[in-house]
Amino acid sequence: MYEENMATNTQTILVVEDEEAIRNMLQYSLVQEGFLCLEAKNVDEAREIISVDNPNLILLDWMLPGMSGIDYARRLRSNDETKDIPIIMLTAKGQEDEKVRGLETGADDYITKPFSTKELVARIKALLRRHGKMSSNIIEVAGLTLNPETYRISINQKDIEVSPTEFKLLHFFISHPERVYSRSSLLDHVWGQNKYVEERTVDVHIRRLRKTLAPFDFDKHIQTVRSIGYRFSIQ
Repeated sequence: MYEENMATNTQTILVVEDEEAIRNMLQYSLVQEGFLCLEAKNVDEAREIISVDNPNLILLDWMLPGMSGIDYARRLRSNDETKDIPIIMLTAKGQEDEKVRGLETGADDYITKPFSTKELVARIKALLRRHGKMSSNIIEVAGLTLNPETYRISINQKDIEVSPTEFKLLHFFISHPERVYSRSSLLDHVWGQNKYVEERTVDVHIRRLRKTLAPFDFDKHIQTVRSIGYRFSIQ
């Protein structure tokens, strides 16, 4: 299991890459930096993910099975719902003309394999800052205040202590109210598709979070949907 990391952002990054080893490497690095990480091995899977929840940034491989990353970037830019999502192209192509082609297609940045994950993370953060997506607004709901920049939570102006993972879990729930998520889906969104974390880990963190919120009668908002998973509801 990954070490919990106190980060200053909870932005979602979609990695569209057909090589599993690269996806796993990127997922690990991004989660360690505090990002939520989603993975797709082709354009079809990417479309399905985006139809549910637009990411804050897309890491898009140039060479994909079926539709290429270049063609998909062009389609993303032509769609009103996705045209403003920042895109970084990942590719083994290093020639200058190929870089220009990728940028002209609609990519915001370009990095050539093999690359340093530290450099990539730095580019991601710089691109998110340019697009005004690094700073998340303070969330207030039903007397609870959640600050994604400081990882602080208060209920009725009283600070409460939660672990970084529980903070990310609560932040995800509050950001997606009234929608039911399975345990595996929550693992993907909050833990970053960590294949070494068992689904029962979700139940453990839910119990801990509810216990912390119970004195404020806020635990009732995290509801169990039998045989499916969990949802956050303010009703």
